[in-house]
Order: sequence, then structure tokens, then C-alpha cells
Amino acid sequence: MYKIDFHEQVSAYYDQDVAFGFEKRAGENALLQRIRDDFRQITIKYPFRDVLEIGCGPGFDVAWFANSYPEARITGIDISPKMVELAHHRLRKQHLSNAEVLVMDERKLQEKFGNASFDLIYVYFGALNTVPDLEETASHIYNLLKPGGHTVLTFVNKWYLREMLVQLLKLNFKTAFARLKREWGGYSPNRHLPSRCYSASQIMKIFRQFNLLEKKGYSIIFPAWYNPQKLKGKPEKMKQLWEKDQQIQGTFLWSKGEYILFVFKRP
Repeated sequence: MYKIDFHEQVSAYYDQDVAFGFEKRAGENALLQRIRDDFRQITIKYPFRDVLEIGCGPGFDVAWFANSYPEARITGIDISPKMVELAHHRLRKQHLSNAEVLVMDERKLQEKFGNASFDLIYVYFGALNTVPDLEETASHIYNLLKPGGHTVLTFVNKWYLREMLVQLLKLNFKTAFARLKREWGGYSPNRHLPSRCYSASQIMKIFRQFNLLEKKGYSIIFPAWYNPQKLKGKPEKMKQLWEKDQQIQGTFLWSKGEYILFVFKRP
């Protein structure tokens, strides 16, 4: 049953997010934007012309890449029809003819695009946490990439140490250890998102057919995106906490934040 209705559950969850004003909230979230900017700066270090985003949401990044790199061809997919509708509107409004967005999940990628179709595939903010079989998805990504192509992948982290400690101090034991379960229910306390959190070692094992080029952690000390009130109107404080995160990347704490990022290369 889990695999039969999994994609429908995920699609319905994100369709609801549209109704709840996801696009507006995300656009106003300074913490989210700071993390997104860093994802982008890492991504553009690698050469690309044919690009695929998995989990494009309302099209923030598809539009940014299409605007910034008019010579590139950008394709975004998302499981949520309502998110794709927002992305379509964004692309039309900005007159971006070098980008398209499609309603699709990871199972249909190879059938649609064929092998060796992209030189860059990126996934921001954990869309791969919501696939039922990450091993299978890793194989799809490998096959979709051209030889020598790159993929920039971000995941909601299994071992978010700061949040675990905060929830333990509040005696919220269920919340503190929620990410360690076989299935994680997502961020909302009122809605369930079928998903799974991964550790850095699990991800590197699953993507072992690739060459690992970079890894980085986010919101280790810097607050998670869902706590924007913590630094509202405090740009200097935000800068200080961000810099502290950068300083501890070389320690074991790099993999103990809210998100973990990997850059892999297809040999």
C-alpha cells in the first residue's frame, strides 16, 4: 500500500501548500533565501547547458537559472500540479522561453527524457526525501546525466542535532526523534508527508556509483528556514551565525544540521 498511494499523498500535500500560501511565505523568508543563494552559488561552479530540476515547486530556481543563463535550457519537474501551475505563471510573466516545467515524478524521468540528456541535475530543499526508493532514483539520475555531468543534491538531514537537543529540553521526545524513524511525517504538526530522512553516510552509500566532489551542511548553528522569526530584522546577527556555520564545516558537525548538500559527478 505504501508504494501504491505514496506519490498521490505527496502530490496532495504540496497542492495543499499552495492553498496555504507557500509561495508568498517562501518569498519573504530571509533564512530560506540565504540558504537558497548558497545552493545556487555552489551549483553554478559546474558547467551546464541542459539542466533538470527535480522538485521545482513554484519555479523560483527554474526562473533564476533561466534568467541568469539564457543560453542554457532549463527543465523543472514537480509532483504537484498546483506547484507546476505557479511555476508556469512565473515563467510566462518573465517571458522565459528557455525553460519549461512539467508535472512528473521520478519514476517517469527516463521514459520522458532518455539517457544522457542532462549535464546538470539539481535538487534543492529535500525533494528526494519524498521518493519511496532512493536507490532507484539514484540510478535514474545516473542514467539521465551525460558522462562527466554533475548533480547537486540536498536532503533534509536525519541527524539535526540542534533541533533534537531543543526538543529534548522541552520534553518533546516524539518530535526529537521523529527523523530517526523509518518514515518521517514532514514539518507540519497537522498534516502527514510520507518521507524519509537520511544521514550523510547513507546518502554517500546510495550514490556510490558517482564521484563525490563536495559536501556541506546547513543550519548547524544558523536557524532552520522554518524559524524566520528568530532573526527577523537582525541582518548582522544572521551574518554572524552564517559565518559560524561556515567555520565548522571542517569538523564532524558539518553533517549535523538541518540540510546536507552533496555534489556528485557521473564518471
